[in-house]
Amino acid sequence: MNYLHILLAGFCAFVAYMATGGVMFAALPMLKAEAAKYPAVYRSHEGIMRLMPAGMVAMLVSMMVLAVIWAKMYPAGAGWMQGLQYGALVGVFFEGSFVVHNWVNLNIGGKLTLQQAAAYFVEWTVVGLVIGSIYKP
Repeated sequence: MNYLHILLAGFCAFVAYMATGGVMFAALPMLKAEAAKYPAVYRSHEGIMRLMPAGMVAMLVSMMVLAVIWAKMYPAGAGWMQGLQYGALVGVFFEGSFVVHNWVNLNIGGKLTLQQAAAYFVEWTVVGLVIGSIYKP
């Protein structure tokens, strides 16, 4: 495993995740509007901003873990196409382990759940694409 490339791929995946999420929330204001319908479930903007540093650190660690998993899956290397597939698989895993799980446990509606599912699937697919494009053994 190339540890420098793991760090680089993980960091770039983190940047891509944050950028993709930011662009989607800016381009699709209905995501934020739908979540705002559940103030008893979701924090206010100020509350989110107060905790954002902790969330960013957690996401960076998560991206590093995904980069390590990638490096172990493809010790001889792979490319962007396998990265795209990897990201899509991570996206599907995330749908079941987070999005649908939250729909079951939180008092949120199906519309918000579907919007989150679409948005997060795109984000995780981009993450896989970035990791697959950057990591080289």
